[in-house]
Amino acid sequence: MDLKISDQRFIVCGASSGFGHAIAKQLLIEGASVVTIARRGYELEETFEHFEKRVEIIEGSLIYRETLDKIEKSAKKGGFHGIVFNAGGPPTGTPLQTDMNDWDAAWQLVMRWKIDLALRLAPLLKDAGYGRMLFIESKSIKQPIPALTLSNAFRAGVAGFAKTLSAELAPSSVTVNILAPGAHETPAIERVIQNNSSMKGISYDKAKEEMEAGIPVKRMGKAEELASLAAWLLSPQSGYVTGQTISHDGGAISGLFG
Repeated sequence: MDLKISDQRFIVCGASSGFGHAIAKQLLIEGASVVTIARRGYELEETFEHFEKRVEIIEGSLIYRETLDKIEKSAKKGGFHGIVFNAGGPPTGTPLQTDMNDWDAAWQLVMRWKIDLALRLAPLLKDAGYGRMLFIESKSIKQPIPALTLSNAFRAGVAGFAKTLSAELAPSSVTVNILAPGAHETPAIERVIQNNSSMKGISYDKAKEEMEAGIPVKRMGKAEELASLAAWLLSPQSGYVTGQTISHDGGAISGLFG
């Protein structure tokens, strides 16, 4: 399928590894240009050197205003068609294992920067009469994950913001959607497996085996599989899909609307 994005330009946050890396690469393969953001710029240079002419690199942490300023400046240069909001998650822990310092830090990491950046960039897309905004969150939006209290709470908040924003932008042909991944073979899953290992007093390999056994398809997902869906959601082909939280979890969510 021709996604018709070879002349488009996207911003991908957290592009040095995991989902962000896979999405940026898929967009480049489809012929698009990509502004990549990560804390370690040298990793982006090494990863995307073969696409050098179509890649712009912004180095910095997404929780800092200076980084968001750079992203906004790049978007305003023109030819901006969509953005992927993506970053790492907060520490694991049950509610009683957290304190207010954890909550303040998680607000910054998981939710605040996304709202800030969305409010900066949404008017640009609205004025252009076209755009795509895609949030990479977690299946915890639909089914809370044990011992991921901070993620459960703030990612649900992002979903509420994105859903409301989608209704406001829909008349301008700007879509806002969420991908809600379950367990995937990415660096982010390692902390969850390690937490399960510690809580149950079993080996890391055993904890991983148990996690995979609980997924109907009996394996973890691949970042590239999610990236192909993300690329479609970022393309003109997905213009009738907005305000949705779409699971990518191998059937792990048990609810009827998983």
